Amino acid sequence: MPKRAEIRALACALSVAVVSSTAHAGPALGTGPEAWRDAGFGAVRGLTVGPIESAFHPDRGYGSEACALAMQDAERFGANWVSIAAFGRVFDLAPSGVSLSYEAPFRSNRARVIAAIRQAHAAGLKVMLVPHLWVENGEWRGLIDPGDDAAWENWAKGYQRFVGEWAAVARETKAEMMVVGVELRTWVTTQRAPSFAGVIREVRRVYPGLLTYAANWDDVHDTVVWGELDVIGVNAFFPLAKAAGDSLSTLEQSSQRIAAEFEELARLWQRPILFTEFGYTARVDPALEPWLWPEHLTGVLPDELAQANAYRALLGAFISKPWFAGGFAWRVFADPYDLSQEPEWGFSPRGKLAELVLQDAFRAHWAADGAPRLGHALAEKSATQVHLVGIEP
Repeated sequence: MPKRAEIRALACALSVAVVSSTAHAGPALGTGPEAWRDAGFGAVRGLTVGPIESAFHPDRGYGSEACALAMQDAERFGANWVSIAAFGRVFDLAPSGVSLSYEAPFRSNRARVIAAIRQAHAAGLKVMLVPHLWVENGEWRGLIDPGDDAAWENWAKGYQRFVGEWAAVARETKAEMMVVGVELRTWVTTQRAPSFAGVIREVRRVYPGLLTYAANWDDVHDTVVWGELDVIGVNAFFPLAKAAGDSLSTLEQSSQRIAAEFEELARLWQRPILFTEFGYTARVDPALEPWLWPEHLTGVLPDELAQANAYRALLGAFISKPWFAGGFAWRVFADPYDLSQEPEWGFSPRGKLAELVLQDAFRAHWAADGAPRLGHALAEKSATQVHLVGIEP
C-alpha cells in the first residue's frame, strides 16, 4: 500500500469525534475545526523564550526578575504570544517513562514555569506551554521506539503522566494553548498513533484550552492525529535553499511552494497551520540545513543579512494566508541581556537584522487577523513590503 494511502487509512481509524469531558476545571473552548476561529485570537506573533527551567543559569531563568524583563521586551518587540517549554528527560530511544525533573527537581521547575507564565500574562502576552522531551544520549526524540506492544503501552502511560502534569499547570495558569508533544515521528505517523490519540483525549480531560502537536517540518503531512487537535503545529525549519549561495528570489520561490502544500494540508484537515517553532541562524546559507545546532558548527562565518533574508522569504509567503495562524520565532532568552548562551551566529534574532524583519512583520496586518481596521496603514502590506527596502539580497 502506498505511504499516502497508509496515512489516510490511519487517519480514518482515528476519526472518532473528540468528546469534551466534564472534568474540565473551567469553561472549555470548542474543539476541532472551529476552535481556533472561535477563540478569536487573531494571528500569533510569537517568540519562544528560553532557557528552560535551568539551574545552570541562576537568577536568569524562568520566573526570575530578568525573565520579567524578557516578557516586557517581547511585548515591546511586537509579539503578542510567547512559547514556554517545560522539559522532561528520557535516557535513550527505548524509554519506559519520562523523568519529570530536568536540571532541577520537578517541583522547582514547575514553580518557575508557573512564574514565567504569570510574568507573560502580566506583560499582556498569551502563552503556549510546550512539554518537551530531552534525550540524554543525544539521539533525536523523533526516533523513539520502546519495542514491542507491551513496551509501547508502558511508554504511553509514562508519557501521559508527564504531559498530564503540565496540562494541570496549563489549566492552573490559564495558558491559552498547549502542545501535547514535540517531534514524535515514530508515534504519530505509524500504527502506534492510536495510543497518542488516547494521550490527547486524556489531556482534554484536564486542560480546557487549545491543543496542538509540534510535528517536524518533514513529517507534518504524514502525521495522522490532526483530527484530534485544534491547530496543525509544525516546527518549521524548512530548507529553503537548494545550494550554497542561493538568492533571496530562490528562497522566496521555495517558501511559496511550501505554502501551497500547507494550504492543501489545512484544507484536508480543516484546521489552521501554526509554526510552533521557526527560525534561522545568523550564518552564511542558514536556509541550507537550518536545523544544524549552532554549538555543533565550527569555522562559521556569521552573516546577519542571510538570516534576515531567510526570515523574510519564509514569512512573506505565509502571512497573507487566512489559514496561517502565525508562529513562534526560535528564540530569545529569559535574560534579554545575557549573550553567553549561544554563539553570535546562533538562532536568536535579538540585536540582529532579523529582528528588524520580525518587528516589521509583527506590525503588518496578517490575514488571520480578519478584516483590517479602517485606515489601517499596513492593511495591504506583507512582511516583504513593510520597511524592508533597506535589506537587499
